[in-house]
Order: sequence, then structure tokens, then C-alpha cells
Amino acid sequence: MSPRPRKVSDDEVLAAAHRAMSRLGPNELTLAAIATEAGLTAGALVQRFGSKRGLLLTLTKSASSGTEGFVAGLRTQHASPLAALRAYAECMAQLAASPAALARNLAYLQIDLTDPEFRRHLVVQARATRKGLQSLVKAAVDAGEIERTVDPATLARTLETVLSGSLMTWAFYREGTASHWLRHDLDAVLAPHLTANGRSRRAKTRRS
Repeated sequence: MSPRPRKVSDDEVLAAAHRAMSRLGPNELTLAAIATEAGLTAGALVQRFGSKRGLLLTLTKSASSGTEGFVAGLRTQHASPLAALRAYAECMAQLAASPAALARNLAYLQIDLTDPEFRRHLVVQARATRKGLQSLVKAAVDAGEIERTVDPATLARTLETVLSGSLMTWAFYREGTASHWLRHDLDAVLAPHLTANGRSRRAKTRRS
């Protein structure tokens, strides 16, 4: 008698969908491709999520609800708040592991921007991201890495804007890696606001 197959959780299905999306654009992505990645049948996914749209909406909601915890996790992983900010930039750069990867991510972003149901989750994610960046900036101020004259809310909004734009300009020029490109732009924005302590820690981060 063959063993009973292991039940694949919804979280595992969503992770499989994310992996499939990293290889396939919106027009290429199918329930069958996600099912293969998850080790299930397309019919099983229809039973759980109703359709490909339903599955992707669930994935988008999950990502948006986890954003605040994700940024907080970066803070706990790094002794320096500045290092956590740079780690966030590194995570953003992963969206542009290659020009083709960035193009796929932008294609999914177009859906988020134009479909009201998807956009609702996008707004939640964006607000959580800015809140998380603001908390990292405030922590850097409290740690003596950033000048106390800085307004955390204003600098967080600037960082959010610069990093998003930095991804696009890297796609234009394609000079070096996206990671290096975003790190350069992040450091340029932070430089005028760093204390001597912050500049010292930035140098140590670069060497490591």
C-alpha cells in the first residue's frame, strides 16, 4: 500500500507560485505551471483558490500583510539600523537580478496598478514599507548614526522614492549589478545626514 501523499499547505502553494512568477511573466503563468511547481494538480488549485486570479490575489494579500514584519525582521538581523537599511536595498535589488527579471516584475506591477482589487493590497504594502523605513531611520537616529536634526518621516519617503527610481535607472544603464547601483544611490541620499559614527559603520559595512 502506497503512503498517503503529504498535504501541501497554502503557504507552500503561495511559495511555489512566487517561484513560478520569478520565471514566467503574467501571460505565461498558468495554474498548471504553479501546480507543477507545488506538486499538485491544477484542479486542486481551483478547488482551493477558484482561479489563477484568486490565487494571485491571495499571494498579493499575503505579501502585503507580511511587509511590516519583514522590515522589522531586517532590523533584528542587524546590530546597526544603517546596515538594516542597506539590507532592505539589497532585497529590492533582487527584483532586478537580470533585466528580464525586472521586466517580469514590472509586468506584475502593472496589474497591481490597474486592477482595483490588486491595487488595494499594493497600497497596504506601500504604507507598511514606508512605516518600516521610517522606523529604521528613527532607530538610526537613536543609535547616533544619523543626525538628530533629520525628520524620519521625510527621509523615509525620500528613501522609498529614490530606491524605486534607482531600479528603473539601473534598467536604463545596466552598469554593474542592480545591487551595487541601488547601494550607491542609497549611500548618496544618506551621506549628508550621517554622523561620524554612521560614516564609520558605513565603511565597515562596505568592507564586510
